[in-house]
Amino acid sequence: MVQLSDYRDERLRKLSEIKERGINPYPSKSSRDTKIGNILDNFDELNGQTVTVAGRIVAIRSFGKLAFLKLRDYTGEVQIFMKKSDEIPSGTFGVKDIKLLDTGDFVEATGLVGKSQTGEISVFSDTVRLLTKSLRPLPGRDGFTNKEERYRRRYVDMNVNLEVRERMVRRSKFWQATRDFMNSKGFIEINTPVLEHTTGGADATPFVTHMDALDEDFYLRISQELPLKRLLGAGFEKVYDIGPRFRNEGVDDEHLPEHIAFESYSAYDNYEDGMELYEEMIKYVAKETWGTLEFDVGGFHINLDGKWPRVKYADLLKEKYNVDVFNPDRDQLISILQKEWEPEDISRAAFEKKLAEMSTAHLIDNVWKLIRKTSAGPYWLIEEPLSLSPLAKTSPDNPLVTERFHPIIAGTEMGNGYSELNDPLDQLERFKEQQALRDAGDSEAQMLDEDFVEMLEYGMPPACGWGNSERNFWLLEGVSGREGVPFPLIKSK
Repeated sequence: MVQLSDYRDERLRKLSEIKERGINPYPSKSSRDTKIGNILDNFDELNGQTVTVAGRIVAIRSFGKLAFLKLRDYTGEVQIFMKKSDEIPSGTFGVKDIKLLDTGDFVEATGLVGKSQTGEISVFSDTVRLLTKSLRPLPGRDGFTNKEERYRRRYVDMNVNLEVRERMVRRSKFWQATRDFMNSKGFIEINTPVLEHTTGGADATPFVTHMDALDEDFYLRISQELPLKRLLGAGFEKVYDIGPRFRNEGVDDEHLPEHIAFESYSAYDNYEDGMELYEEMIKYVAKETWGTLEFDVGGFHINLDGKWPRVKYADLLKEKYNVDVFNPDRDQLISILQKEWEPEDISRAAFEKKLAEMSTAHLIDNVWKLIRKTSAGPYWLIEEPLSLSPLAKTSPDNPLVTERFHPIIAGTEMGNGYSELNDPLDQLERFKEQQALRDAGDSEAQMLDEDFVEMLEYGMPPACGWGNSERNFWLLEGVSGREGVPFPLIKSK
């Protein structure tokens, strides 16, 4: 059986022979003047013109005095039609030398644009110039099916599965559309620190790192929230940040410990203004990225068009499970969650231990997630209980709930927003409650951030805040988190 090492040894032999001929197999510059996609899109204009193209060889066919290379660059693929010639310029390869080239090599070809006898658009060139000698063969599309190997060698995966590369293009469009929309509404993008003395803004376990220069431990941010709100206190009125955040949690279809997230804050707005703005944003980004507002994902058919209804958190839990979120019964909550235990997740004993250690607020949240995963949407989930929203303002109509909103789409929360709490004394008390939970063993509870409270004491205007992660992209793209990022983290090998 032929091994990878055999292919590599043969390519190393070819590399040695190329060098013996005095040819540099890794020159520093190419003379490319035309992209392949330009030839395909403007054939009538370029027909008969001399061009220089460059790219990776994805196929080689040789028939005596003829050779055909399929050349691919980022913009497309074109055939290089080669005829045997006795005049081969120094440093180039003709038909008789084609055996020294392999699929995966990068080459450059100069010749006339035209069509072959079979009607295929081609560049007619008797020679090619080697730009990079590949020492490992790319796997065939059908032979590269192991997910772990695809994730581990994503650069190979994107050569074999071009749809993965195109997905990354859409991911870029997704974030560019977000920026375009926010900029058009007068927001300013300001990048905030990744390393923090105290991290907060979400219920998540942080990563810890050490800075030698200061000889102190720092947290990798779990959210951009608190620094952005400090900017409101500094006099900015509309700010946002798009960048990485880090949460030391498990990996599943909807979660990656490292991912790109977006947060924004608008002074003098409340959650009602936020729902109007971010419903418009989600629709705009979807249209710009995929060209549609209708999606079939996760067994749901979703239409983002039209006005989204608003549904109260407490009403949903009362209707579905008869849970009173304002006077919760821990035993009832645990019983509901026990019935939903899935053996493939964790053992029954470990699951029950986890439930026993969980705060009542987190039990309620997990019962809500049972409802969420069956919800098609879109709708806005509003008036989340105060116990679940330590950074949101309470409703003037009901002090037990907050002015918080989530868009629910295809079984997931596609964002999180609320009227921001700017009462420093209220915020301090909520932080203390969260810190107490943290001290009691809840690693996801928020930390007491005294500097943030101090900023509030100087004064921060009323504001609406919003955040969403690239989970929105994964959802509408119809892929898992690891499929939706260029280089997913996996265990080292």
